[in-house]
Amino acid sequence: MLTRKQHELICFIADRLAETGVSPSFEEMKEALDLKSKSGVHRLISALEEREFIRRLPNRARALEVLRMPERGERKPSPKAAKPAAATPASLPAPANDVVEIPLHGRIAAGTPIEALEGSTMLPVPAALLGAGEHYALEVAGDSMVEAGILDGDYALIRRTETARDGEIVVALIDDAEATLKYFRNEGTMVRLDPANRDYSPQRYRPDQVRVQGRLAGLLRRY
Repeated sequence: MLTRKQHELICFIADRLAETGVSPSFEEMKEALDLKSKSGVHRLISALEEREFIRRLPNRARALEVLRMPERGERKPSPKAAKPAAATPASLPAPANDVVEIPLHGRIAAGTPIEALEGSTMLPVPAALLGAGEHYALEVAGDSMVEAGILDGDYALIRRTETARDGEIVVALIDDAEATLKYFRNEGTMVRLDPANRDYSPQRYRPDQVRVQGRLAGLLRRY
């Protein structure tokens, strides 16, 4: 079941596509849902994508496609649309307040690779941040991904997978010894791991040196 905000967002996107044929901008989505920042929009879109309600079209700006609507295709009005007849409480999606615990496996380098520590600590995470699949968490160490909004001390929520597409942020295990959080790129016969900080240089490895252990599914930050 989608959260209320996820439901509002997919209806807003579907309405805009029907009206103009163009996806709304992140700024428009932020304003329509009364969110404080665009990072909230990113999280909602990622959650809808994980649940296969929408997909992003490659190599096109502002390109979202609605694959299916919630509740067997029943449409609900988007935010800031004309006020409908009063809805009964049973017709509104219930907010997702469930919390799940996922393993916290030590610290992951967002700068120079460090050893990924295994541990038995569990981290409570709102279920709405996670999609399908098996997940674990790593505490971020370093500043090489700051331009992607990933800061030292954040908790990276990782979906387990052994494959990655160009441009995805992954946990890469290097030489079966060290792990790092970077953008994944195929570069000819090499694998390139890109930072999101202009002060750092890309890292290049042979494919047999790099093993993908998961891709970024979300972030938690404590203040």
